[in-house]
Amino acid sequence: MASPVSDLQNERRKCSFNVAELTDIINGGRKRTERRNFLESIIVNDPTFNKDDTYFMSREEQYSAAMKKSVRLVQILKEHNIDNHDDYQTMLSVINDNLPIALHNSMWKPTIRDQGTDEQRNKWLPLTENYKLIGTYAQTELGHVGKSSTHAVVMAQLYIKNQCYGLHSFIVQLRSLKDHTPMAGITVGDIGNKVGYESNDNGFLAMDNVRIPRDQMLMRYAQVYPDGTYRKPANPRLTYGAMVLVRATIVFGSATNLAKAATIAVRYSCVRRQTEAKPGESELQVMDYVTQQHKLVPQVATAYAFAWIARYMMDTYHALFAEIQSGHLGALQELHGISSGLKAFTAETSVAGIEVCRRACGGHGYSASSGIVTIYKNWLPSCTYEGENTVLYLQTARFLLKCYKQPSVTPASMSYILIKPLPGSRWGVKSAEDLMKPILLVEAFEHRAQKKIADASRFLENQISQGVDTSEAMNRSGIEFVRCAKAHCHYFIVRNFFQKTALIKCSKELKEILITLGVVFALNGIVDNSGEFLEDGFVNGAQMELVRDRIPYCYKRLRPNLVGLVDAFAFVDLALNSALGSFDGDVYNRLYNWAKRAPLNKTEVHSSYHKYLKPLLQSKI
Repeated sequence: MASPVSDLQNERRKCSFNVAELTDIINGGRKRTERRNFLESIIVNDPTFNKDDTYFMSREEQYSAAMKKSVRLVQILKEHNIDNHDDYQTMLSVINDNLPIALHNSMWKPTIRDQGTDEQRNKWLPLTENYKLIGTYAQTELGHVGKSSTHAVVMAQLYIKNQCYGLHSFIVQLRSLKDHTPMAGITVGDIGNKVGYESNDNGFLAMDNVRIPRDQMLMRYAQVYPDGTYRKPANPRLTYGAMVLVRATIVFGSATNLAKAATIAVRYSCVRRQTEAKPGESELQVMDYVTQQHKLVPQVATAYAFAWIARYMMDTYHALFAEIQSGHLGALQELHGISSGLKAFTAETSVAGIEVCRRACGGHGYSASSGIVTIYKNWLPSCTYEGENTVLYLQTARFLLKCYKQPSVTPASMSYILIKPLPGSRWGVKSAEDLMKPILLVEAFEHRAQKKIADASRFLENQISQGVDTSEAMNRSGIEFVRCAKAHCHYFIVRNFFQKTALIKCSKELKEILITLGVVFALNGIVDNSGEFLEDGFVNGAQMELVRDRIPYCYKRLRPNLVGLVDAFAFVDLALNSALGSFDGDVYNRLYNWAKRAPLNKTEVHSSYHKYLKPLLQSKI
């Protein structure tokens, strides 16, 4: 008789490619895999990071436990001389908690490094790196400070002699370094319960006549001299370097969190059995139902597509930011435009995909023990923090329209915008086999993006030609702007996936599987946005039918390799913290043992029985 453990073992035996080979590709090479394994082993083998009872903790207990983990992580970083951003992110991923000091490294430190003068960096970076203070980043909304941080980079309006010079960055001490009490004029605290982030002390901050020295305005790009003279930066967007890095990190997080949810849901769907196909036969694995495949295979494909674009995004950030630091500011708008759109698209899509994975686990997907509930809760705010998605789409659209109208400012990565499709052009797909050709899939997404950008430009121009002032015309064009930004991001990700996959050196079997994953991502994107592909006749109805028919064909090709594909993400059990998605597949024993540890089960008879239920049962009502 089949068992969950044996079912998962059988799935792994069916895999037609070398899982370790794919893991190395995802990580960026064998050496990077070995480094990841080393870093993860440090965390897994340290009892501080045990998560057995996390789902039963109160919010205050979670915050306290997360603070304990934060301090231990700092000790580990020091013990092993770890100061690499990728290494740090790897350790955070396996810790799988929102640590109260996370912004110290992700926002505070990069802001000081990128916006501070040499003198400011010499003063503040040693204090930062040695954790003699805990820094955070406070912008316009509640949410960045609270009970942990001692200092903040505060984005505030700069006034000199009653003249406003716009937003600038200032270092403000929030709490005493002696006893952690708030400084004079500072009111700071936690904002209370949220949908997720229970272990984080997202906070509020109010300042009343707080004075700081002039040299606590970060002055790498803008300066205020002792006599009050102001020197503006060469480009006001230079101050957003840390924010762009965080947006690039969010793209990476979108890939990681969707991959975690897909790993849990795929493993569980391969051990969960339901309904006999024929009387007397074994119940089918849920993953053998095409409807389940239609839920989960696109999520696996999307996780891979996002993993590829995340690597591109981080590489682009480092390359372009190096140019910016050298004084070549032309790259700044490209970096801002790329990061804004991809952050919004990947966050929005991954959050939706995580919820699909949760529902695909049926009733157990509603349990905290699934692990997906926490992934969803904690990733949901990525759609609004570091730039609300709609606002970011609008920013990307404005950059796209600028490139469309001003070819001279169009970077190489956006050159397709300058190509005007010929009137009456048609998609080159003639058969179902053509849909396995990356060049034709990229062509469809390129045409859609070109058309949406042209449509948005035309809509805006029509508004202005009718006498609408520019500001209101931009507002009225917002829906078209968002559409063109989404179409551009979708094209960008499809193109990047096939380009990067073509360059990968791997076995023939693995290359075919990766291409099929890309086809699944692209074909589902066409079906989900069929109206935009069909509206100008570039794609016709018969071709759309071919697309719909090809999708289940791709699922069938991938079915034997689905567990291998999620195993290749190589998440240790601690990083998933899931009864449903553990590597060994022993789902039901884990669910049972987890439930027994619930606080309500500490006694056989709960105290509420004696206080409320017993009087009711024994009453004569």
